[in-house]
Amino acid sequence: MAAGSPRTVDAARAASLVAVAREAGRRAGREVETVAVVRHQGADEVERLAREAGVDAVQLHGDEPEADADSLRAAGFRVIRALSAGEYAARRAAGWTSSDRLLLDAAVPGSGTRIGAEELAEAPAGFWILAGGLSPANVAEAVAALGPGGVDVSSGVESMRGIKDLALIRAFIEAARG
Repeated sequence: MAAGSPRTVDAARAASLVAVAREAGRRAGREVETVAVVRHQGADEVERLAREAGVDAVQLHGDEPEADADSLRAAGFRVIRALSAGEYAARRAAGWTSSDRLLLDAAVPGSGTRIGAEELAEAPAGFWILAGGLSPANVAEAVAALGPGGVDVSSGVESMRGIKDLALIRAFIEAARG
């Protein structure tokens, strides 16, 4: 649902994907959390889209102000704050804290660029999500080296930009769990 991305879907398409994900989770006996990824959209628009799509959480992937995150939390959504490793380090050095879940991504989200251990001088405390350049070939190594609580993938499971490949998704999940 991120505006301006080749991966953008409208709320109706997102709602159908949410339904499929929840059904797959139900059949597997697992709870599925659904997330709308947004970038540079106002809180009112994000809330409207997220409600129409029926997602559980919103991943803020831009320079959205803290007031937007507050508004979305007040509306009942969990918030995931996506930052580059450099942004995280700068905010942390300035005393920044947040109650949001944290996703650390490459400097250019969706570019397929991987975060290296040297970029994370100190991993965040608690649960955090690693993104950026992950694929079935490198996710196990990245998890072992950096110790995230979860991983996020997009370009690493695409057959072409914006087109997901089911075999790559399965291989990624298997490698991440391995």
